Amino acid sequence: MKYLIMLYGSQQDYDMLTGKDAPERPAWTAEDVAALHQFMGDWNNALVESGEFVEGRGLSAPVHTRRVTFRDGGTVVTDGPYAETQEVLAGYTIVDCVSFDRATEIAAQLVATPHPAGATTTATEVYVDVRPIDEAPPTPDV
Repeated sequence: MKYLIMLYGSQQDYDMLTGKDAPERPAWTAEDVAALHQFMGDWNNALVESGEFVEGRGLSAPVHTRRVTFRDGGTVVTDGPYAETQEVLAGYTIVDCVSFDRATEIAAQLVATPHPAGATTTATEVYVDVRPIDEAPPTPDV
């Protein structure tokens, strides 16, 4: 069964990772960012070696987002980031493993994601979602 592991962040998180200070959150050093990338690379490589990795991607910062809504019979396009949204999808990994519990174990490894001493990010404070991927459309209960 395939599962989607969704990682969340905020524009402030992206800013800190690219060397910009955010309110009450200092910018990460190049060494801090390298440690994060090393951790994520090792995590992905372990999934490749176990045969559970399907796909994974990081997403661009929320400032590069567009939201398309349909309102009053028309289309409205809004550029991000959105003031009303703190966390956004920052990246995802698709795994193919034996159970929901195994997918949850894989996602739980992200708790060990490194960050600078004393620093926090929205992503480390919030959550990682794990959702099964439907291979076929749902069928109605009859």
